[in-house]
Amino acid sequence: MEREAYVEMAQVQDIHWWFRGRREILRSVICGLGLPESPSILSIGCGTGGNLKMLMEFGRVKAVEMNDYARSIARQRTQERIDIRAGRLPDQIPFVGPFDLVCLFDVLEHVECDVDSLIAIRSLVTERGFLLLTVPAYSWMWSAHDERLHHFRRYNARQLRGKAQAADWSVNKLTYYNTLLFPLAVIARLVDKALGRKQASGTGIPPAPLNAFFYRVFSSEKYWLRLSKLPFGVSLMAQLSKK
Repeated sequence: MEREAYVEMAQVQDIHWWFRGRREILRSVICGLGLPESPSILSIGCGTGGNLKMLMEFGRVKAVEMNDYARSIARQRTQERIDIRAGRLPDQIPFVGPFDLVCLFDVLEHVECDVDSLIAIRSLVTERGFLLLTVPAYSWMWSAHDERLHHFRRYNARQLRGKAQAADWSVNKLTYYNTLLFPLAVIARLVDKALGRKQASGTGIPPAPLNAFFYRVFSSEKYWLRLSKLPFGVSLMAQLSKK
């Protein structure tokens, strides 16, 4: 990602409905994993650290971030309470582990060698540990926004399952999410393409009432995901474990 994308992320990740809603969903999913007491957690590609404080609610956290600027912001946000090191997938991971939970939140699409990266992560996870990952969905939703963020791909459920299985992971749950707002996202993406916009609609913080409404709608999916999978959505989530 370019530096300006990290600057933008740092400015909005505490307020924007998408970042807040995703944190609520991830928090709910992690609560249901049945992790041991005081688990060891690794966040790979932590960006500017928007999810690290949430992860600290569950256990002892370490993090990896390749971008120097983003890593410095993440350290400031966590007041140096987390060991955040430089590194990248698949072959420059600065920690050995083992970890009870490895988090890969919207990172795999940035990595050219995705299967190799999933293989590398297996060696970091305890025998009863988990990999929790999220990625953007549907190649037909590809836009200039993906190019700006240096994405290599977007996934559908079949593709992500195939990548996980090729890396010898067991797929415990794989589901789409950001489903309720999916129609609006599709319309916005089509308008962006028609107008040739380089930056996706909705990346800025909308007016407060609309931001609060979108947050409530998006975060409410955590209740659905506790019971079942969602059939489509802007993003995918996978919960993986060793076979």
